[in-house]
Amino acid sequence: MKQPPAPDPAVATPGSTPNARGARILMADDDRINLSILAGILRPEGYELSQAASGEATLESYAASPPDLVLLDVMMPGIDGFATCRRLKELYGDHCAPVIFITAKSESDDVVQGFAAGGVDYLPKPFRAKEVVARIRLHLQNRALIGQQRQLVEQLSHANAAKNQLLGMAAHDLRNPLASVRALAGFLQDGSTGPLNADQLDLVGTIQEASQSMLALVNELLDTAVLETGEVGMHLQDASLAELLEKQIRLHNINAAGKGTRIGFAAGDPPPARLRFDPDKLRQVVDNLLSNAVKFSPPNSTITIRTVLKPGWCKVEVQDQGPGVPEHERHKLFQDFGRTSVRPTGGEKSTGLGLAICRRIMETHGGSMAAEPCPGGGSIFSFTLPAP
Repeated sequence: MKQPPAPDPAVATPGSTPNARGARILMADDDRINLSILAGILRPEGYELSQAASGEATLESYAASPPDLVLLDVMMPGIDGFATCRRLKELYGDHCAPVIFITAKSESDDVVQGFAAGGVDYLPKPFRAKEVVARIRLHLQNRALIGQQRQLVEQLSHANAAKNQLLGMAAHDLRNPLASVRALAGFLQDGSTGPLNADQLDLVGTIQEASQSMLALVNELLDTAVLETGEVGMHLQDASLAELLEKQIRLHNINAAGKGTRIGFAAGDPPPARLRFDPDKLRQVVDNLLSNAVKFSPPNSTITIRTVLKPGWCKVEVQDQGPGVPEHERHKLFQDFGRTSVRPTGGEKSTGLGLAICRRIMETHGGSMAAEPCPGGGSIFSFTLPAP
Protein backbone atom coordinates (compact mmCIF):
# COMPACT_ATOMS: atom_id res chain seq x y z
CA MET A 1 0.00 0.00 0.00
CA LYS A 2 1.34 3.41 -0.93
CA GLN A 3 2.45 5.43 2.09
CA PRO A 4 1.54 9.12 2.50
CA PRO A 5 4.40 11.53 1.79
CA ALA A 6 6.63 12.64 4.65
CA PRO A 7 5.82 16.11 6.04
CA ASP A 8 7.64 18.99 4.38
CA PRO A 9 9.80 20.70 7.02
CA ALA A 10 9.09 24.04 5.36
CA VAL A 11 5.36 23.57 5.92
CA ALA A 12 3.72 24.19 9.29
CA THR A 13 2.37 21.09 10.96
CA PRO A 14 -1.27 20.88 12.10
CA GLY A 15 -1.91 22.89 15.23
CA SER A 16 1.29 24.94 14.93
CA THR A 17 1.87 28.55 13.96
CA PRO A 18 3.75 28.96 10.65
CA ASN A 19 7.28 30.26 11.26
CA ALA A 20 8.69 32.47 8.50
CA ARG A 21 12.25 32.54 9.85
CA GLY A 22 14.62 30.69 7.56
CA ALA A 23 12.38 31.25 4.53
CA ARG A 24 14.14 31.76 1.21
CA ILE A 25 13.50 35.12 -0.48
CA LEU A 26 14.60 35.96 -4.02
CA MET A 27 15.13 39.72 -4.50
CA ALA A 28 15.07 40.79 -8.17
CA ASP A 29 16.15 44.38 -8.90
CA ASP A 30 18.77 45.95 -11.17
CA ASP A 31 19.45 48.69 -8.61
CA ARG A 32 22.16 47.55 -6.19
CA ILE A 33 21.18 50.22 -3.67
CA ASN A 34 17.63 48.90 -3.48
CA LEU A 35 18.96 45.36 -3.01
CA SER A 36 21.28 46.54 -0.26
CA ILE A 37 18.43 48.34 1.56
CA LEU A 38 16.15 45.30 1.34
CA ALA A 39 18.91 43.00 2.54
CA GLY A 40 19.52 45.28 5.52
CA ILE A 41 15.82 45.09 6.44
CA LEU A 42 15.35 41.36 5.92
CA ARG A 43 18.59 39.75 7.04
CA PRO A 44 17.97 40.54 10.77
CA GLU A 45 14.64 38.71 10.44
CA GLY A 46 16.48 35.47 9.72
CA TYR A 47 15.60 35.11 6.04
CA GLU A 48 17.86 33.39 3.49
CA LEU A 49 18.37 35.90 0.67
CA SER A 50 19.35 35.57 -2.99
CA GLN A 51 19.56 38.22 -5.72
CA ALA A 52 18.89 38.67 -9.43
CA ALA A 53 19.41 41.77 -11.62
CA SER A 54 17.05 40.98 -14.55
CA GLY A 55 13.90 39.05 -15.48
CA GLU A 56 15.94 36.34 -17.19
CA ALA A 57 18.23 35.99 -14.17
CA THR A 58 15.18 35.76 -11.92
CA LEU A 59 13.82 32.81 -13.90
CA GLU A 60 17.22 31.07 -13.81
CA SER A 61 17.67 31.64 -10.07
CA TYR A 62 14.14 30.42 -9.33
CA ALA A 63 14.70 27.22 -11.31
CA ALA A 64 18.04 26.55 -9.61
CA SER A 65 16.76 27.10 -6.06
CA PRO A 66 13.00 27.71 -5.72
CA PRO A 67 12.36 30.42 -3.10
CA ASP A 68 9.46 30.81 -0.69
CA LEU A 69 8.77 34.39 -1.85
CA VAL A 70 9.88 36.68 -4.67
CA LEU A 71 10.41 40.43 -4.42
CA LEU A 72 10.26 41.56 -8.03
CA ASP A 73 11.08 44.96 -9.46
CA VAL A 74 8.81 46.07 -12.30
CA MET A 75 11.35 48.00 -14.39
CA MET A 76 14.37 45.77 -15.18
CA PRO A 77 16.59 45.09 -18.20
CA GLY A 78 15.24 42.47 -20.61
CA ILE A 79 11.78 41.21 -19.77
CA ASP A 80 10.07 43.40 -17.16
CA GLY A 81 8.66 42.31 -13.83
CA PHE A 82 5.11 41.77 -15.10
CA ALA A 83 6.27 39.44 -17.88
CA THR A 84 8.61 37.64 -15.47
CA CYS A 85 5.75 37.05 -13.02
CA ARG A 86 3.48 35.70 -15.75
CA ARG A 87 6.23 33.31 -16.84
CA LEU A 88 6.72 32.08 -13.27
CA LYS A 89 2.99 31.39 -12.97
CA GLU A 90 3.00 29.50 -16.26
CA LEU A 91 5.95 27.36 -15.17
CA TYR A 92 4.99 26.58 -11.58
CA GLY A 93 1.22 27.11 -11.42
CA ASP A 94 -0.35 26.80 -7.98
CA HIS A 95 3.03 25.87 -6.47
CA CYS A 96 4.61 29.16 -7.52
CA ALA A 97 5.99 31.25 -4.66
CA PRO A 98 4.07 34.47 -3.97
CA VAL A 99 5.36 37.47 -5.91
CA ILE A 100 5.45 40.95 -4.35
CA PHE A 101 6.22 43.77 -6.76
CA ILE A 102 8.64 46.49 -5.67
CA THR A 103 8.27 49.72 -7.62
CA ALA A 104 8.15 53.48 -7.43
CA LYS A 105 4.96 53.44 -9.47
CA SER A 106 1.71 53.71 -7.53
CA GLU A 107 -0.88 54.54 -10.19
CA SER A 108 -3.95 52.29 -10.07
CA ASP A 109 -3.36 50.97 -13.59
CA ASP A 110 0.08 49.67 -12.59
CA VAL A 111 -1.37 48.06 -9.47
CA VAL A 112 -4.10 46.35 -11.48
CA GLN A 113 -1.57 45.17 -14.08
CA GLY A 114 0.59 43.67 -11.34
CA PHE A 115 -2.29 41.72 -9.82
CA ALA A 116 -3.37 40.58 -13.28
CA ALA A 117 0.15 39.23 -13.86
CA GLY A 118 -0.15 37.11 -10.72
CA GLY A 119 1.36 39.28 -8.02
CA VAL A 120 -0.03 39.17 -4.50
CA ASP A 121 1.06 42.58 -3.22
CA TYR A 122 3.06 45.79 -3.81
CA LEU A 123 5.95 47.35 -1.90
CA PRO A 124 6.37 51.02 -2.85
CA LYS A 125 9.72 52.82 -2.94
CA PRO A 126 11.15 54.27 -0.77
CA PHE A 127 10.91 51.28 1.55
CA ARG A 128 9.51 51.51 5.06
CA ALA A 129 11.16 48.78 7.11
CA LYS A 130 8.20 47.84 9.34
CA GLU A 131 5.83 47.70 6.35
CA VAL A 132 8.25 45.55 4.35
CA VAL A 133 8.65 43.07 7.21
CA ALA A 134 4.91 42.95 7.98
CA ARG A 135 3.84 42.34 4.38
CA ILE A 136 6.48 39.68 3.75
CA ARG A 137 5.70 37.89 7.01
CA LEU A 138 1.97 37.87 6.16
CA HIS A 139 2.46 36.33 2.70
CA LEU A 140 4.97 33.77 3.96
CA GLN A 141 2.52 32.69 6.65
CA ASN A 142 -0.26 32.45 4.06
CA ARG A 143 1.97 30.29 1.87
CA ALA A 144 2.80 28.04 4.83
CA LEU A 145 -0.90 27.65 5.66
CA ILE A 146 -1.72 26.80 2.04
CA GLY A 147 1.07 24.23 2.04
CA GLN A 148 -0.27 22.78 5.29
CA GLN A 149 -3.74 22.53 3.81
CA ARG A 150 -2.42 20.86 0.66
CA GLN A 151 -0.49 18.36 2.77
CA LEU A 152 -3.54 17.53 4.89
CA VAL A 153 -5.67 17.04 1.78
CA GLU A 154 -3.06 14.69 0.33
CA GLN A 155 -2.86 12.71 3.57
CA LEU A 156 -6.65 12.44 3.71
CA SER A 157 -6.70 11.29 0.08
CA HIS A 158 -4.19 8.54 0.86
CA ALA A 159 -6.19 7.47 3.93
CA ASN A 160 -9.41 7.44 1.92
CA ALA A 161 -7.78 5.38 -0.83
CA ALA A 162 -6.53 2.87 1.76
CA LYS A 163 -10.02 2.66 3.24
CA ASN A 164 -11.57 2.05 -0.17
CA GLN A 165 -8.98 -0.62 -0.97
CA LEU A 166 -9.77 -2.42 2.30
CA LEU A 167 -13.52 -2.18 1.70
CA GLY A 168 -13.12 -3.44 -1.84
CA MET A 169 -11.01 -6.42 -0.80
CA ALA A 170 -13.34 -7.38 2.04
CA ALA A 171 -16.49 -6.98 -0.02
CA HIS A 172 -15.07 -8.88 -3.00
CA ASP A 173 -13.97 -11.80 -0.83
CA LEU A 174 -17.39 -11.98 0.85
CA ARG A 175 -19.59 -11.54 -2.21
CA ASN A 176 -19.13 -14.92 -3.90
CA PRO A 177 -19.56 -17.07 -0.74
CA LEU A 178 -22.71 -15.16 0.22
CA ALA A 179 -24.15 -15.54 -3.26
CA SER A 180 -23.48 -19.27 -3.06
CA VAL A 181 -25.17 -19.54 0.37
CA ARG A 182 -28.21 -17.73 -1.00
CA ALA A 183 -28.41 -19.91 -4.10
CA LEU A 184 -27.94 -23.16 -2.18
CA ALA A 185 -30.59 -22.16 0.33
CA GLY A 186 -32.89 -21.55 -2.62
CA PHE A 187 -32.27 -25.07 -3.92
CA LEU A 188 -33.15 -26.48 -0.50
CA GLN A 189 -36.24 -24.32 -0.25
CA ASP A 190 -37.72 -25.31 -3.61
CA GLY A 191 -37.22 -29.02 -2.86
CA SER A 192 -34.54 -29.65 -5.47
CA THR A 193 -32.66 -31.88 -3.01
CA GLY A 194 -35.69 -33.53 -1.47
CA PRO A 195 -38.66 -32.58 0.69
CA LEU A 196 -38.21 -30.62 3.93
CA ASN A 197 -40.55 -30.42 6.89
CA ALA A 198 -42.08 -27.14 8.06
CA ASP A 199 -39.40 -26.37 10.64
CA GLN A 200 -36.60 -27.04 8.16
CA LEU A 201 -38.26 -24.85 5.54
CA ASP A 202 -38.54 -22.07 8.09
CA LEU A 203 -34.83 -22.32 8.92
CA VAL A 204 -33.84 -22.38 5.26
CA GLY A 205 -36.01 -19.34 4.62
CA THR A 206 -34.24 -17.50 7.43
CA ILE A 207 -30.85 -18.45 5.97
CA GLN A 208 -31.85 -17.20 2.53
CA GLU A 209 -33.28 -13.95 3.88
CA ALA A 210 -30.21 -13.26 6.04
CA SER A 211 -27.75 -14.09 3.23
CA GLN A 212 -29.69 -11.84 0.86
CA SER A 213 -29.48 -8.91 3.29
CA MET A 214 -25.77 -9.50 3.85
CA LEU A 215 -25.11 -9.76 0.11
CA ALA A 216 -26.93 -6.47 -0.49
CA LEU A 217 -24.79 -4.79 2.18
CA VAL A 218 -21.57 -6.23 0.73
CA ASN A 219 -22.54 -5.06 -2.76
CA GLU A 220 -23.17 -1.55 -1.43
CA LEU A 221 -19.76 -1.49 0.26
CA LEU A 222 -18.02 -2.66 -2.89
CA ASP A 223 -19.94 -0.27 -5.11
CA THR A 224 -19.23 2.68 -2.82
CA ALA A 225 -15.50 1.90 -2.81
CA VAL A 226 -15.40 1.69 -6.61
CA LEU A 227 -17.50 4.84 -6.94
CA GLU A 228 -15.16 6.90 -4.77
CA THR A 229 -11.96 5.75 -6.41
CA GLY A 230 -13.32 5.87 -9.93
CA GLU A 231 -11.16 2.85 -10.71
CA VAL A 232 -12.31 -0.55 -11.89
CA GLY A 233 -9.66 -3.27 -11.72
CA MET A 234 -9.89 -5.50 -14.78
CA HIS A 235 -8.70 -9.06 -15.43
CA LEU A 236 -9.56 -9.67 -19.05
CA GLN A 237 -9.61 -13.18 -20.49
CA ASP A 238 -11.24 -15.14 -23.31
CA ALA A 239 -14.50 -16.55 -21.96
CA SER A 240 -17.97 -17.67 -23.01
CA LEU A 241 -20.66 -15.02 -22.75
CA ALA A 242 -23.39 -17.61 -23.39
CA GLU A 243 -22.27 -19.75 -20.45
CA LEU A 244 -22.11 -16.74 -18.14
CA LEU A 245 -25.63 -15.64 -19.11
CA GLU A 246 -27.08 -19.15 -18.70
CA LYS A 247 -25.58 -19.54 -15.24
CA GLN A 248 -26.78 -16.15 -13.99
CA ILE A 249 -30.27 -16.69 -15.41
CA ARG A 250 -30.46 -20.02 -13.59
CA LEU A 251 -29.43 -18.42 -10.29
CA HIS A 252 -31.76 -15.43 -10.60
CA ASN A 253 -34.72 -17.61 -11.53
CA ILE A 254 -34.57 -18.98 -7.98
CA ASN A 255 -35.25 -15.55 -6.50
CA ALA A 256 -37.63 -14.54 -9.29
CA ALA A 257 -39.78 -17.58 -8.52
CA GLY A 258 -40.75 -15.91 -5.25
CA LYS A 259 -42.66 -13.31 -7.29
CA GLY A 260 -43.90 -15.81 -9.84
CA THR A 261 -41.54 -14.22 -12.38
CA ARG A 262 -39.69 -16.15 -15.05
CA ILE A 263 -36.39 -15.20 -16.75
CA GLY A 264 -35.54 -16.75 -20.11
CA PHE A 265 -33.83 -16.28 -23.47
CA ALA A 266 -35.62 -14.65 -26.39
CA ALA A 267 -34.81 -15.21 -30.05
CA GLY A 268 -31.66 -13.37 -31.06
CA ASP A 269 -28.20 -13.82 -32.49
CA PRO A 270 -25.97 -16.41 -30.81
CA PRO A 271 -22.94 -14.63 -29.30
CA PRO A 272 -19.41 -15.51 -30.46
CA ALA A 273 -18.02 -18.66 -28.86
CA ARG A 274 -15.37 -16.59 -27.04
CA LEU A 275 -15.23 -12.91 -26.16
CA ARG A 276 -12.63 -11.01 -24.18
CA PHE A 277 -13.96 -9.72 -20.87
CA ASP A 278 -13.55 -9.89 -17.11
CA PRO A 279 -15.95 -12.68 -16.00
CA ASP A 280 -16.34 -11.37 -12.44
CA LYS A 281 -17.04 -7.80 -13.53
CA LEU A 282 -19.39 -8.82 -16.33
CA ARG A 283 -21.21 -11.14 -13.94
CA GLN A 284 -21.74 -8.11 -11.71
CA VAL A 285 -23.30 -6.21 -14.61
CA VAL A 286 -25.61 -9.12 -15.54
CA ASP A 287 -26.56 -9.63 -11.88
CA ASN A 288 -27.47 -5.97 -11.55
CA LEU A 289 -29.63 -5.91 -14.67
CA LEU A 290 -31.42 -9.15 -13.79
CA SER A 291 -32.02 -8.23 -10.17
CA ASN A 292 -33.34 -4.80 -11.21
CA ALA A 293 -35.64 -6.44 -13.76
CA VAL A 294 -37.05 -8.70 -11.04
CA LYS A 295 -37.33 -5.81 -8.57
CA PHE A 296 -39.28 -3.52 -10.87
CA SER A 297 -41.42 -6.08 -12.70
CA PRO A 298 -44.88 -6.99 -11.38
CA PRO A 299 -45.50 -10.49 -10.01
CA ASN A 300 -46.06 -13.28 -12.55
CA SER A 301 -44.25 -11.42 -15.31
CA THR A 302 -41.63 -12.48 -17.85
CA ILE A 303 -38.10 -11.13 -18.24
CA THR A 304 -36.29 -11.89 -21.47
CA ILE A 305 -32.61 -11.85 -22.42
CA ARG A 306 -31.58 -11.31 -26.00
CA THR A 307 -28.15 -11.10 -27.67
CA VAL A 308 -27.68 -9.06 -30.83
CA LEU A 309 -24.60 -9.11 -33.07
CA LYS A 310 -23.44 -6.14 -35.14
CA PRO A 311 -20.08 -5.56 -36.86
CA GLY A 312 -17.55 -4.94 -34.13
CA TRP A 313 -19.74 -5.54 -31.08
CA CYS A 314 -22.10 -7.85 -29.23
CA LYS A 315 -25.13 -6.46 -27.44
CA VAL A 316 -27.02 -8.06 -24.53
CA GLU A 317 -30.56 -6.82 -23.82
CA VAL A 318 -32.61 -7.37 -20.67
CA GLN A 319 -36.29 -6.63 -21.23
CA ASP A 320 -38.73 -6.38 -18.32
CA GLN A 321 -42.48 -5.80 -18.00
CA GLY A 322 -42.24 -3.13 -15.35
CA PRO A 323 -43.69 0.39 -15.40
CA GLY A 324 -40.72 1.81 -17.31
CA VAL A 325 -38.74 4.93 -16.46
CA PRO A 326 -40.32 8.36 -17.06
CA GLU A 327 -38.62 10.12 -19.96
CA HIS A 328 -37.67 13.16 -17.86
CA GLU A 329 -35.86 10.90 -15.37
CA ARG A 330 -33.86 8.67 -17.73
CA HIS A 331 -30.80 10.88 -17.42
CA LYS A 332 -30.52 9.76 -13.77
CA LEU A 333 -30.20 6.07 -14.55
CA PHE A 334 -26.43 5.81 -14.91
CA GLN A 335 -25.48 8.68 -12.59
CA ASP A 336 -23.83 8.16 -9.20
CA PHE A 337 -26.58 7.67 -6.60
CA GLY A 338 -29.13 8.32 -9.34
CA ARG A 339 -32.65 7.34 -8.31
CA THR A 340 -35.91 7.68 -10.18
CA SER A 341 -39.47 7.87 -8.87
CA VAL A 342 -40.08 4.24 -9.92
CA ARG A 343 -40.19 1.91 -6.92
CA PRO A 344 -39.61 -1.86 -6.67
CA THR A 345 -42.82 -3.87 -6.80
CA GLY A 346 -41.96 -6.14 -3.88
CA GLY A 347 -40.52 -3.65 -1.41
CA GLU A 348 -36.91 -4.42 -2.39
CA LYS A 349 -34.18 -1.89 -1.62
CA SER A 350 -32.23 0.15 -4.14
CA THR A 351 -29.18 2.36 -3.47
CA GLY A 352 -28.89 4.04 -6.86
CA LEU A 353 -25.27 2.88 -7.16
CA GLY A 354 -25.57 -0.28 -9.25
CA LEU A 355 -26.09 1.15 -12.72
CA ALA A 356 -23.39 3.80 -12.24
CA ILE A 357 -20.88 1.07 -11.37
CA CYS A 358 -22.04 -1.06 -14.29
CA ARG A 359 -21.54 1.85 -16.67
CA ARG A 360 -17.94 2.23 -15.50
CA ILE A 361 -17.33 -1.49 -15.83
CA MET A 362 -18.58 -1.53 -19.41
CA GLU A 363 -16.68 1.63 -20.36
CA THR A 364 -13.52 0.03 -19.00
CA HIS A 365 -14.24 -2.95 -21.29
CA GLY A 366 -14.50 -0.55 -24.22
CA GLY A 367 -18.27 -1.05 -24.34
CA SER A 368 -21.28 0.91 -23.20
CA MET A 369 -24.64 0.74 -21.42
CA ALA A 370 -28.03 2.05 -22.43
CA ALA A 371 -31.70 2.07 -21.46
CA GLU A 372 -34.75 2.58 -23.63
CA PRO A 373 -38.50 2.19 -23.27
CA CYS A 374 -40.12 -0.94 -24.65
CA PRO A 375 -42.97 -0.29 -27.11
CA GLY A 376 -45.27 -2.72 -25.30
CA GLY A 377 -44.41 -1.36 -21.83
CA GLY A 378 -41.45 -1.88 -19.55
CA SER A 379 -37.82 -1.13 -20.26
CA ILE A 380 -34.87 -2.60 -22.13
CA PHE A 381 -31.50 -2.25 -20.42
CA SER A 382 -28.51 -3.28 -22.48
CA PHE A 383 -24.74 -3.42 -22.57
CA THR A 384 -22.31 -3.86 -25.44
CA LEU A 385 -18.94 -5.62 -25.68
CA PRO A 386 -16.35 -5.32 -28.43
CA ALA A 387 -16.53 -8.40 -30.66
CA PRO A 388 -14.27 -9.64 -33.46
